[in-house]
Amino acid sequence: MTSSPTSFLTLARDGAVATLTINRPDAMNALGEDGDGAAFEAICREINADRALRCVILTGAGRAFSAGGNVKAMRDRTGAFAGAPADIREAYRGNIHRIVRSLYGLEIPSIAAVNGPAIGLGCDVACMADIRVASETAKFGVTFLKLGLIPGDGGAWLLPRTIGMSRAAELLFTGEVIDAQTAERWGLVSRVVSAEALLQETRTLAHRIAEQPPQALRLAKTLLRQGQTASYETLMEFSAASQALMHHTRDHEEGVAALLEKRPASFTGQ
Repeated sequence: MTSSPTSFLTLARDGAVATLTINRPDAMNALGEDGDGAAFEAICREINADRALRCVILTGAGRAFSAGGNVKAMRDRTGAFAGAPADIREAYRGNIHRIVRSLYGLEIPSIAAVNGPAIGLGCDVACMADIRVASETAKFGVTFLKLGLIPGDGGAWLLPRTIGMSRAAELLFTGEVIDAQTAERWGLVSRVVSAEALLQETRTLAHRIAEQPPQALRLAKTLLRQGQTASYETLMEFSAASQALMHHTRDHEEGVAALLEKRPASFTGQ
């Protein structure tokens, strides 16, 4: 396993699986400080460029996944929350939006291992992952209204697509924090496991995903994402064109041969 730090982010590689950790535990992994967007952008670009990677896990150091924005900075009107409305708007666009855009733009499947509270921006960051696995100690909240704010990070676009409009509206309008079991019932997370088993369970899932052919895996993720906004006919055309390319890969030949020969496939990305 190798690791490389980028600012407050740590990226550790274990074969075809990488683990990206938000490493700001003393502040419950609060986000939005100057440079956070650039750090996420750089590390997500590195992940996308590494053709050996097939899945990435996103988690938080310490007892929280991410408590969201820094409330003390809001009170003191520092950092992203300083200046006139036009200044704050640009801080969101140039910093906070770069965090969520970078995570949403990951080309390989991503799993959020939610180890503790995921609140506000932290909840929306978890929703940027394709799959969410929660510890029993995880909590989720879209608490912007309790601070006199609205989701400034794109959460109002993504949350209804994750759990449906009714549940999303309930979370946003009440500002209530739900536990991991409720999040599982609502479809916000795929499964709930013990705190001790969280990373191992998530790694096992990630390595199962990483067994798939990497070119097809990236295209499959693209199809799922495009399917949220594209018309049916547009997606059908994109699917046909993409499938034609996959039929001419060595991994397709390997998959067919492995199935007929009743053996595990070994995909190389060719």
